[in-house]
Amino acid sequence: MNLMAQTMEIGISTFLEATSSPAGTPKNHAERLREAVEEIVLADQVGLDVYGIGEHHRPDYAGSAPAVILAAAAAQTKHIRLTSAVTVLSSDDPVRVYQQFATLDGLSNGRAEIMAGRGSFTESFPLFGYSLENYEELFDEKLELLLDIARSEKISWRGGHRPSIPNLGVYPRAVQDPLPVWIATGGNAQSTIRAGLLGLPIAYAIIGGMPESFAQLVDLYKKAAAQAGHDVTKLQIATHSHGFIADTKQAAGDLLFEPYQAQMSKIGRERGWNSSFTRENFDAGSGLRGALYVGDPEYVAEKILLLHRNLGVTRFFHHVDVSAIPHREVLRSIELLGTKVAPIVRRELAKQNSQA
Repeated sequence: MNLMAQTMEIGISTFLEATSSPAGTPKNHAERLREAVEEIVLADQVGLDVYGIGEHHRPDYAGSAPAVILAAAAAQTKHIRLTSAVTVLSSDDPVRVYQQFATLDGLSNGRAEIMAGRGSFTESFPLFGYSLENYEELFDEKLELLLDIARSEKISWRGGHRPSIPNLGVYPRAVQDPLPVWIATGGNAQSTIRAGLLGLPIAYAIIGGMPESFAQLVDLYKKAAAQAGHDVTKLQIATHSHGFIADTKQAAGDLLFEPYQAQMSKIGRERGWNSSFTRENFDAGSGLRGALYVGDPEYVAEKILLLHRNLGVTRFFHHVDVSAIPHREVLRSIELLGTKVAPIVRRELAKQNSQA
């Protein structure tokens, strides 16, 4: 196996949930934003590789402007990469998205990324005047424009959902050339093929079932990339999954279960799913082959290494933020991920590299 497939970045993803109890009691958004900056600074200090913030436009989330929050942390950090997770590109302007993240790239001296997606929630579409009837077309067109801007200072553009751009410059330019753009998906085959044909890094949100089932999508991604002439050995594949780390597996599960149950039940009701999420469901998902990365550091490291073997991922996002958990416990989970879990994973992969 090539060296790229034997390395892995480990980091945090969050939607900046803003509830202070499993019952959904609202949490002050300003407080949650300040907590996010504290988390990013800690993640940098304990050696994590990346921190990502998802864009949402709901009262129970505080992260409607990821680039602004990440910029607040840029001056206080040195190494950690800073990314959206995701930017809802379909309802945004690619010119402004690029400018915001190029600004973040300058402030962080080349540590910014954009993770572009269609969005699992749709509140941004009516908010910014877009129709869900154009859901697919909007994303395709705006992704094309964003990639053009990332590649070229001067843009000439004509499309169906944005005013034309007559050979104008887009500034500031990013430190990185080009500014990295990832495609994020919950497991959509069309999105997978799109990312592969474009040769873009891909991130899968795996929030249920068994992560190993995504192997077929990873193969589809690689086949599409090879078909388009891209070097498959240089592809980057990330996953995002919920979890929590504590000193013992029991403590981690006990801290996460009740607020996670409330969150999954609420989303399930909104989307017409089976909203009954039990401790049995939770414990099954926390099993070695499940999609919940809950446990002590050694156990979570074992699950991440299994994920790497099954999917060949190069980056793992641990979604630890359920804001009904006391923030000191969230910070402790981040600390354990950086000081305990990541070193185990890195040592094991380094050993595999030396034996290859």
